[in-house]
Amino acid sequence: MVKLAYVIAGSEATGGAGIQVDLKTFQQLGVYGVGTTTCIVSFDPRNDWAHRFVPVPPDVISEQIEAATAAHDLDVVKIGMLGTTETIEVVAGTLRNQAWRHVVLDPVLICKGQEPGAALDTDNALREAVLPHATVVTPNMFEAKTLSGMDEITSVEDLTEAARRIHDLGPRYVLAKGGVELPGENAVDVLFDGEEVHVFSAPKVGEERVSGAGCTLAAAVTAELAKGADVRDAVAVAKDMVTAGIRARVSARTPFDTVWQGAYHS
Repeated sequence: MVKLAYVIAGSEATGGAGIQVDLKTFQQLGVYGVGTTTCIVSFDPRNDWAHRFVPVPPDVISEQIEAATAAHDLDVVKIGMLGTTETIEVVAGTLRNQAWRHVVLDPVLICKGQEPGAALDTDNALREAVLPHATVVTPNMFEAKTLSGMDEITSVEDLTEAARRIHDLGPRYVLAKGGVELPGENAVDVLFDGEEVHVFSAPKVGEERVSGAGCTLAAAVTAELAKGADVRDAVAVAKDMVTAGIRARVSARTPFDTVWQGAYHS
């Protein structure tokens, strides 16, 4: 029987992040992907590839969710960039009104196309209305500092402390990602379940951030959970997939490379 995974996230026109990455990741891991688009991000090649951000109207998001959940029995969902408090309200309502076996939250706190005040509003709304529903939340270094209230994260011990503090906000598991920004030779991620800490480590592939790594990781966790894996095993597969995808990164005319999901084979 075909396994299903659902994603609610933004669209990124170059294919290197957002719902495009999520659906490619689902497909590569043998899961049928269903998606709802929350916003449209299109980099501006005439302005140093700055973000252009257009939210999808809340009623259109609600209609997409209605269609997707009516057509399929969906019980595993990944949530990516939401972008506005109105969108967060719609998605939070979906989480409250339907039983979900797993919710994976990639907590995109800042969209660079937003005004600072609007960004702060969405940060607070996401923390209060969506985060407590998460089976797994996957903050990067910036998001981990913001959610934990820590001023700096410079070691695996700091990353672990951040994961502990974020766990207190309600999610069942916290996967705090050190990536290339955490000092050291390895890219280290920390998984905390409220009691045990599991460290996932792989040698860094270069020192530059690669677009789509966070999306791919969260989507891979989602796909593996949809297939019935437990969280720790799902994270292990996701870590391997991201590492392979960074090694086989795709270059473009953008100032950043992107992860290639097709490089991973189980």
